[in-house]
Amino acid sequence: MKPQSVTVSLVAKTIFPKLGLSLKGLNSGVFSGSWSGSGAVLEKRSPIDGSLLGRVQQASAEDYEKAMTAAQAAFLAWRDLPAPKRGEVVRQLGNALRELKTELGQIVSLEAGKILSEGEGEVQEMIDICDFAVGLSRQLHGLTIASERPGHRMMEQWQPLGVVGIISAFNFPVAVWAWNSALAAVCGDATIWKPSEKTPLIAIACIKIAEKVCRANGVDPAIFSLVIGEGKTVGELLSNDRRIPLVSATGSTRMGQRVGEVVAKRFGRSLLELGGNNAIIVTPSADLKLAKRAIVFGAVGTAGQRCTSTRRIFVHESIKAEFVASLVAAYAQLPIGSPLEKTTLIGPLIDEAAVAMMQASLKQVKKFGGNVLCGGELVKGNYVTPCIVEAQNDWPVVQHETFAPILYVMGYRELDDAIAMQNAVPQGLSSAIFTTDLREAEKFLSARGSDCGIANVNIGTSGAEIGGAFGGEKETGGGRESGSDAWKAYMRRQTVTINYSNALPLAQGIKFGD
Repeated sequence: MKPQSVTVSLVAKTIFPKLGLSLKGLNSGVFSGSWSGSGAVLEKRSPIDGSLLGRVQQASAEDYEKAMTAAQAAFLAWRDLPAPKRGEVVRQLGNALRELKTELGQIVSLEAGKILSEGEGEVQEMIDICDFAVGLSRQLHGLTIASERPGHRMMEQWQPLGVVGIISAFNFPVAVWAWNSALAAVCGDATIWKPSEKTPLIAIACIKIAEKVCRANGVDPAIFSLVIGEGKTVGELLSNDRRIPLVSATGSTRMGQRVGEVVAKRFGRSLLELGGNNAIIVTPSADLKLAKRAIVFGAVGTAGQRCTSTRRIFVHESIKAEFVASLVAAYAQLPIGSPLEKTTLIGPLIDEAAVAMMQASLKQVKKFGGNVLCGGELVKGNYVTPCIVEAQNDWPVVQHETFAPILYVMGYRELDDAIAMQNAVPQGLSSAIFTTDLREAEKFLSARGSDCGIANVNIGTSGAEIGGAFGGEKETGGGRESGSDAWKAYMRRQTVTINYSNALPLAQGIKFGD
């Protein structure tokens, strides 16, 4: 592990004033048009070195109610603003994020432990989705549908939905908020955001930026409300709130099961982005250099703490030994250390609990007879060495998503077998195949191929662009965020029929009276 020369405290002292954050004072964790908070105080420590980053006054039940009331009132005014005007506010939000990209990226690193390039990359996702949403604000189009009745016109239109609840996870502490809030905003919705308690400060910084943009445009800033608090209090209140027609929740499958159940009971909508157990198939014809680079980044990027992280690889038996040896050699050269150092590629896990979970999984691997080829050691604090393990796909520990840099390696003989093993897990988020054989690629992308929401050819499982809809099947939740037509989740569909004749024919030729 490399020594640290750029300290957490030095970076924090430099960037906190620019982002409106307090190092020594108490940061308000509730925004409802004004900043407040009367709940328990949360102390946020950096996973980099354990140092105290800041203190946050969380939301109480009363604070939540205040924020929700403000968000509902803001929505009622916001929905009347023409969509292109709403897009202009989002355009300015994107520009404001651009101006502070470096500082925002650095605080992502401080709070989540991401390396600097990944921290800035996440901020770029916020900027990109704002740009996408601006264009979308002029394309919220419906359909004109042929009516079977003479003198009638039928059409479909989309209306603002209401207040959208956003629950986000620590591993993408701001991108997920932006994916949801930028689209929701141009669709005419307000949002109320419950970020992870593990990354509260970057959430406060983003809402402060949004607040300034809203005030500059004479818009009620409560369209971007914030409630920082525990899932068992704030999360439950949000999920149970009938004033929230849509809850977008990103996190573990266990969390998603709870949110989905609670929201469904009140006939609300859930947009769930949950766990992934993503696999890459490496065929004999693959460009192995390309495959190796994709696997290494996919497996160890963000220290294996992405929902799209590569968890499993299936390598054809004819190339398995040589290819896996090259992976082990590549792992040995990966620089581990403070994510604030530009040469670092692997930073820390988010906290001690994540480290313990990784160690528990490796114990299970060994219990089943897995062969640890490299890594798995605890370095210091929250730092671990990425691990490659020879395993079997049906082991419970392999079927489960461990949010850590553990890569399971398995061989295969026939492509159909590799695809079957890839699909034989409860999750269905991201998948990939490396091949130069057109038939193999097309089979992988066919109805009998990958069952995941994302299927890639000659590109890894991690690092999706915002232009495509993001999400997965099975226990991944079925939700779609970001690009394509994901905007429809944030609006209510309305079918309209207009009679411009002087008669009243009924559909299906029904006769009722004269």
